[in-house]
Amino acid sequence: MSRHTELAGWNPLDWPLTTGVIPYLVLAVGWAALLGLAYSRSRHWWSRRLPCAVVLAAALTVLLRFVVDDWWVPFPEGLPRASLFWIGVAVLGLCLAAFRLPPLRWRGRAVAVLAAALVVLMASSQINRQFDQYPTLRVLLAPWIGKTDALTTGQVPAVHVPEGKTLAEVWQAPAGLPAKGTVSTTPIPGVRSGFSTSDAYVYLPPAYQANPRPLLPVLVMLTGQPGTSADWVGTGQLPEQMDAFAAAHGGLAPIVLMIAQNGSSEWGNSLCMNSRIAQAQTYLAQDVPDWAHTHLQTATGRKSTMIGGLSQGGTCSLQLAVNAPEVFGTFLDISGQEEPTLGSRQDTVQKAFGGDEAAFDAVDPLQVMARKKFPDTAAAFVVGDGDGEYGPQQRKVYQAALAAGMQAHFQTVPGGHAWSTFRAGLGVNLPWLAQQAGVIR
Repeated sequence: MSRHTELAGWNPLDWPLTTGVIPYLVLAVGWAALLGLAYSRSRHWWSRRLPCAVVLAAALTVLLRFVVDDWWVPFPEGLPRASLFWIGVAVLGLCLAAFRLPPLRWRGRAVAVLAAALVVLMASSQINRQFDQYPTLRVLLAPWIGKTDALTTGQVPAVHVPEGKTLAEVWQAPAGLPAKGTVSTTPIPGVRSGFSTSDAYVYLPPAYQANPRPLLPVLVMLTGQPGTSADWVGTGQLPEQMDAFAAAHGGLAPIVLMIAQNGSSEWGNSLCMNSRIAQAQTYLAQDVPDWAHTHLQTATGRKSTMIGGLSQGGTCSLQLAVNAPEVFGTFLDISGQEEPTLGSRQDTVQKAFGGDEAAFDAVDPLQVMARKKFPDTAAAFVVGDGDGEYGPQQRKVYQAALAAGMQAHFQTVPGGHAWSTFRAGLGVNLPWLAQQAGVIR
């Protein structure tokens, strides 16, 4: 049971925003507001103002699509068509309101502005339903109402695991162990890489508070692009999933570092490589694990250091696993791409390596797996069964992983390229991750 479920009921913060009655109510009210904005008894409205508003809205929507997909390119795969449609609806609502305002008195203008706001709310709700980014108002407001714990530091006696045993087989949870883990924020400096990013979030499971302390594995989790290190905390509900796993295993669960692999801007793209853009691979494969093993009391070794991520972060987890296999022995790729990209292969090679194709191929995961074998690497690939964009790419990468000798498995979960899929992808693989790291059998 998640924290959201526990707190649900009559608390408005926990009413679902992407399922149930609320999104359909918002949809109905929004369409009614749009129709109200479009209707008038004035002939002048039908002959001039309405056509002008529609044409302007269409032009602005096309211009926005050009700016986003051909100039700015914040999304390597392009702006989804469904999102573009709802953005166009929102723009239409604003244009209709703008053309209605001049002849109206202040009360009529207030009504028009309110109607436009309802149309924008409807469009935002539908886009949110598409990605399931904010399943509840609590998640939406998390940056303002969420609290984090002080990071637990310091060393205590450790629980050692005999050869051939799992941690769960020798661990005895002490009385009074907390029911939930802690979530803290901390900077992880780029000591070797010089890479700068926002603070990481650190999840420490209940067993980490014990004395003696079990030496737990470290799981590095990456976000998508655009994205922030907080995404897995709120939208991804990672702490709730880890707490539920820990509750079933005496407080044991992986330590999780949630990292913004693309730097301080959620719209950036470091490619998770060492390139002209950034020394991102050095940061993720050296600075982050070094910080974890230095500042926290953890298990060590490649089997106890895992990496995973969603979308572009899933691609990064694959990249790090094949380019730094001595660090990461296990990885979880949720809805990842077949290769790192800034929109096209040509643009990626040019911006990251000055046009040097060989330099890109040297670290491109498909090329690396074609040259090397990874019999000691465990891999999980997960994708939504309705994801027509990333599903074929994931299957291609999975087949390459098998050909490279990895201990790999492929899964589909209900959904598309959305947070409902990403959350499920983590949840179904938590037991597998714990098994790979020797926590459970």
